[in-house]
Amino acid sequence: MAFIRKFKTSSGKTGIQVCYKERGKVVKTIHVGSAESESAIEKLIKKAQGIIDNDKRALFDLSKFDRS
Repeated sequence: MAFIRKFKTSSGKTGIQVCYKERGKVVKTIHVGSAESESAIEKLIKKAQGIIDNDKRALFDLSKFDRS
């Protein structure tokens, strides 16, 4: 399971990480970045969501039904 973690850094900025949990423990962390403004934080959150979405596997392989 993956989730986005927001936290305050020692410099006062907001840090964004993508964390992966297995059996209730964080097993992998990817630091996306840190920012001060709300717009920059939102961009980092979108980037983090993109990382999570790229790791998802399709439930079904529909490539053999592609008619293009």
